[in-house]
Amino acid sequence: MGWLFGFKLHLIVNHLGDILSVKITEGNADDRKPAPEMVSSLSGKLYGDKGYLGKALASKLQANGVDLITNVRKNMKKVAISKWDKAMLSKRYLIETINDQVKNISYVEHSRHPSTTGFVVNILGGLIAYCHQKNKPSINLTVNEKMC
Repeated sequence: MGWLFGFKLHLIVNHLGDILSVKITEGNADDRKPAPEMVSSLSGKLYGDKGYLGKALASKLQANGVDLITNVRKNMKKVAISKWDKAMLSKRYLIETINDQVKNISYVEHSRHPSTTGFVVNILGGLIAYCHQKNKPSINLTVNEKMC
């Protein structure tokens, strides 16, 4: 069969579960590389996991008007963040839910594609199917979180 090269599907979503930006990279690519291009037309706060830690990325995004908010690793100095940002970081499960739906409901995850065109069509079809879902995963904030 030859070699199988993986890919990563990078998504930026809003609190309503709508996809704002998409990028496909090789499976061995650094997660931080596509971020500046993905946020080029966005502003506000971007909540990410620890894979996006880095002063260089944070300053590059800050120059584009985007504040990168992440948790810190155990061996790092604690950084003060607002209660709102802490609440939003705790709601990061939303992106994992969306990834799961895109992979399993829209059938984006596929082991073998006979052609590059088939691969791209499969990805785009899955993303379009997700976008047309009536009940997308979204963040439901508690009363306490809304008061932050």
